[in-house]
Order: sequence, then structure tokens, then C-alpha cells
Amino acid sequence: MPEPRDPDEARRRRPVEPAADRMTPRQRLALVLLLGTQFMLAIDFSILNVALPSIGHGVGLGDRDLQWIATAFALPSAGLTLLFARVADLAGRRRTLLTGLVLLVAASLLGGFAQGPTELLVARVGQGMAAAIAIPAALSLLVITFPEGPVRQRALSLNGALLPAGFTVGALVGGLLTGYLSWRWAFLVNVPVAVVIIALAPRVLTGGRGDAGGRLDVPGALTVTAGLVAFVYGISRAGEEGWSDPWVWVSIAVGAVLLGAFGRIESTSPHPLASLDVLRLRHVGWGNAGGFGVFALGSSIVFMMTLYLQQVLHYSAVTTGLIFGVPGAAAFTAGLLGPRLLGLVQARALLVIGLLLQALCALGLVFAGVDRGSLTLVLAASAVGFFGHACGIVGYLVTATSNLPDEQQGLATGLTTMTQQVALTLGIPVLSAIANARATALTHAGGHSAAGATLGGIRLALGVNAAVTVAVAALVAVFLLVRGRGRPTADS
Repeated sequence: MPEPRDPDEARRRRPVEPAADRMTPRQRLALVLLLGTQFMLAIDFSILNVALPSIGHGVGLGDRDLQWIATAFALPSAGLTLLFARVADLAGRRRTLLTGLVLLVAASLLGGFAQGPTELLVARVGQGMAAAIAIPAALSLLVITFPEGPVRQRALSLNGALLPAGFTVGALVGGLLTGYLSWRWAFLVNVPVAVVIIALAPRVLTGGRGDAGGRLDVPGALTVTAGLVAFVYGISRAGEEGWSDPWVWVSIAVGAVLLGAFGRIESTSPHPLASLDVLRLRHVGWGNAGGFGVFALGSSIVFMMTLYLQQVLHYSAVTTGLIFGVPGAAAFTAGLLGPRLLGLVQARALLVIGLLLQALCALGLVFAGVDRGSLTLVLAASAVGFFGHACGIVGYLVTATSNLPDEQQGLATGLTTMTQQVALTLGIPVLSAIANARATALTHAGGHSAAGATLGGIRLALGVNAAVTVAVAALVAVFLLVRGRGRPTADS
């Protein structure tokens, strides 16, 4: 076609490019679907926590075995994430996302209609596998759908807000459904949401084709999956049985050996599951270290708050869920403000600020007492902490996934998702073990009520949490802010 002489006509014929700082209607709908997926799976992580006694009674699972409802979800979601992030690169991210959502529907239906403990635990394993399949695919699609810059930062900010909000809403919805309907709806509520996303995703989301020339690193996949499962199982068992259990250390040792073998395999594999070139990037490595601190230490604060509200202040599950609405709103506000905050400070600086606000929250909660007059302090500290938590997530996701080509986004988002899942799994058992040991010591020493001994354990765990969070923030600040100025490279 000859070029028109009229400049106005030439401009009309040129394809209209979306503004760099504005989403197209298709991008907005894609954002809704992808954020809906992440939000739904974040709710799944916490929705059953307050319903555990009711679930155990409903399917005949003893009190001592209730922790397996959480562990059965955590093991596959943490252990299989990196594997399925690579599968998404090979098979296609949209196809992988849809596969995960179909599995989620099947597992949720099985859990909702379970009549015995076997069906219930199989359903939780299925939900954990669905999370491992769908979350890295959804995050990878989120990153490649939006060009690097303000639009992507806005999308990641909303994602960062919805993750902690999902954990909070999960506690609230789980309490309401259990109190007014049935614990079965905590499973079944996923089904209609997932079906809608499955129906719309093929029309809206890109990324339908995979890397036809790529190969799956089978030895690497086997060692990292088995290593993560063994390591996570050891830490989870320690939270349940105590650190004196020999199987705890056997599992941790096996996991460490397998993860070491994984590193060796990746250094020589022609098709590595996790390219060491990407892992050596300072903003990827230290960004994930900071993200691990955000999730592990943030989730343990939520757990300690739940213990405090229910076992010290004796609030009901429904009331506890409602109380969490205040910090949940703070987290969502932080996500909405994320793009503006990123316009004022670098993403890596926002990650450090988020960690410091979390530490301030943990330190403030140390001063909570045994009476309900401390609720004001709890609300104020938790609002600060959840605001910081969301800021940390936004800073972490932008830091660890920026300045990378699209072909490396699957690995980068797989690493961030794996970091998130492993951190959520490990943070609670470690801090819980500290709290339980201190509470037991106070009980044996005498002179403390049950609530007072529990509070003593919670205070020590929160103090450790605050100290470790400050240490993580300091390390991230040194390696990303002081020594990592300029464009990230494999040497920086």
C-alpha cells in the first residue's frame, strides 16, 4: 500500500499504541482474571485455619492430626512450584494456568463433599498442587502482559495488596462460613470463581504457546522437588512434634543434601531448571532473600496474633476474623498507593521499608497484655505491620522480576512464588516452636495462668521476629541499596 501524502491520514493508519502509563481494556480484564486467581489461592492458604476443629469433627480426624490439613497443602505447593514454573515456560503459561484451575475445581469439590479423612487430605494435596501449578503461571502472565514501567508496577502493586488481603479475607470468610453455614463451603466457594476464570481466560490472556525447543531438566526437577518437600516436612514436623524428634533432623538433612545436589546438577545441565546466571543477579538473589523475610516473618505475626486473640483474649473465630479486617484494609491501601510509592523510592528501598515496618509491628505487639484493653495497641501495630507487609511484597515482586527478558520471566516468577510458598510454610513452625518452648517453661515454673504462659511465649516469638526482620532488612539494604546501585548485572 503506498504511503499517503496527507500526514493526518498517515497518523490515522498507524496502529494505536497504548499509553505507557495507561492500561488497555483487554489488559484491565486480564488483570482482573489474574488477580482473581492469586486472591483465590491466597484465601485457600488461610480459609481453613479457623475451621480446623469443625473439619476434624466432620470427617473423623483427631485433634493431633489436624495439622495435616495445613501440611497436606503446604508440601506440594512449596515443593512443586519451581518445577511447574518451568513447565509453564515449556507447555505455555495460559495452558498451565488453566490446568491448575481445573485441578483446583476438582480438589475443592472432593474436599467439599469429603466423608472421611483420606478424601479430605487428598483434596488438600490437590489444592496444594493446583497452587503450585497456577500461581507461578498467573504471576508470569501478569508480568509479561504489562510492559516494564508504570503499568506493570501498578499491576504488581495491586497483586501485592491482594496477597495479604487474601490471607486476611480467608480468616474472615472461613470464620463466617464455619459459624453460619458449614466448613464444607470453605472448599466449595472456590468452584464458581475458578469456573468463571477458566471460561474467560482463553479469550483474554496471551501466552498460549510454549517453548517448543526447550526441554525439562528431569534430574534437577526431581532433586529440587524432593529436597524442598523433605526440608519443608522437617520444619513442619518440628512445629508439631518438637525439635527433639529425630525425624525432624533426618528430613532436614535429606532435604539439604538433595538441594545441594540440585545446585550441582544446575551448574552442568544444558537445560537447567533454574539458570545460575539468573540466580547470580544481585537483584534476583537478594530480592528473594528480602521476600523470604517478608512472607516468613509476616505470616508468623498473623499466626501469633491469632493465638493471642483466641487463646489470651478469648475472642471467637468470627470476631478474630473481623478484627483482622483492620490490618487487611491497611494492606490493601498500601497496594493502592504502591505505584505512587514506587515513584518516590526505588523498589528495593520499598522492600527495606516494608521489612522495617513489619519489625516495628512485631516489636509493638510484644507489649500487648492479658486484658482486652490491649486491643487498641494490637489494631494499631497490626495496621502498621500489614501496611509494611504489602509494601514489602510490592517492592519484592518489582525488584526480583525487573530487568529480565520475557524468556527468563518464567524462572524469575517461579523463584518468587517458590520463595513465597516456602516462607509461608517455614515461618510459622519455627516461631511457633519458640513460643511453645517458652510457654511450656513458664507453665512448669509455676505462678502463671494458662493465658499468661501463652502470652509469654508469644512475646518471645515476636521479639525474635522483630530482631530477625531488622537483620534481614539490614542485609538487603547493604547488598541492594549500598552495593547494588545502578542497573543489576550478574556481577552486581
